[in-house]
Amino acid sequence: MRITYGPWGETLDELAAAGKDAEEAGAEVLWVPELHRSATVTAAVLAAATDTARIGTAIALAFTRSPMTTALEALDLDELSGGRFILGLGSGVRRLNEDWHGVHWDQPVTRLRETVACVRRFVANCGSGEPIELAGRQQSMRIRGYQRPFPITRNRIPVYVAAVGPAMTRLAARTADGWISHELCSPAYLRERLLPWIEEGLAGADRKRTDFDVVVSACCSIDDDPRAAHRRAAGLVGFYASVRTYADFFDFHGLAAEQAAVVEAFAGGAGADHLADVVPDHMVDRLTLSGTAAQVREKLAAYEGLADTVKLTPPTHGISAEETRRAQERIIELIGDLT
Repeated sequence: MRITYGPWGETLDELAAAGKDAEEAGAEVLWVPELHRSATVTAAVLAAATDTARIGTAIALAFTRSPMTTALEALDLDELSGGRFILGLGSGVRRLNEDWHGVHWDQPVTRLRETVACVRRFVANCGSGEPIELAGRQQSMRIRGYQRPFPITRNRIPVYVAAVGPAMTRLAARTADGWISHELCSPAYLRERLLPWIEEGLAGADRKRTDFDVVVSACCSIDDDPRAAHRRAAGLVGFYASVRTYADFFDFHGLAAEQAAVVEAFAGGAGADHLADVVPDHMVDRLTLSGTAAQVREKLAAYEGLADTVKLTPPTHGISAEETRRAQERIIELIGDLT
């Protein structure tokens, strides 16, 4: 099971330093998200600051760029990193696409499938000068008179798809090189809900499980005081619990009442960064890798045989930058002990 990491930095310089530290500790991949920063720009920062770890987007928003722009950025990042880049794509949610980015939201599973096909076709053929044509219901590509004049490091860059629901998860297994989980993904939920969907997708495409990378994302908070570790991660759990559409996930874990309390607090005016007070320790314990270093090691071992890769990230919601910084230091220390 590969141990990977999503570095954090209050500045890009700090992000680069954290990525380098994690690489030296043994993290095999460094992942960057897209929300408060651009995933492709931060990936470029990490690619320039590191030497051996692969660099992945987890995730870049698939619909807010054209497939050609996404492919061009992937080619540039692969060149910058010396062939270490992984393109992780996700759909995002309707409100983010329509209200924040002004792009239409329709048939996201079909659109993501066609986006991946367009990106792959462009990467494979952009150096030939031959026409590139793909017709789709949601995403098409028709390029003539184009030939990329720069060297191409690889004509096939790994593409991973982030997914939560059954249709998108099956799509990832049918078409992508790997799947990336939600930030909250317990071993039980992975085993009982997600892996069956992945197996269905692989079987439908006549693919082998050994050719597919299952990446679990895990918020990690380590402290010699277990309660302090739980409180540091509580804000992140509260942030996701405030979303009503995750009701099935929380109900699966026996946390329906706890989620309802968070939703009520949020509806009553509690800001997203102020929900930790209504998130009990047992809720955090069930959904994150929080506790002492020994407790986190034990929780991490529960993914053995289920996940191929675990992506550790520090908590960031409802806590100060200094608290996130301390959490990051402990995670990188843990990676060094594990690898």
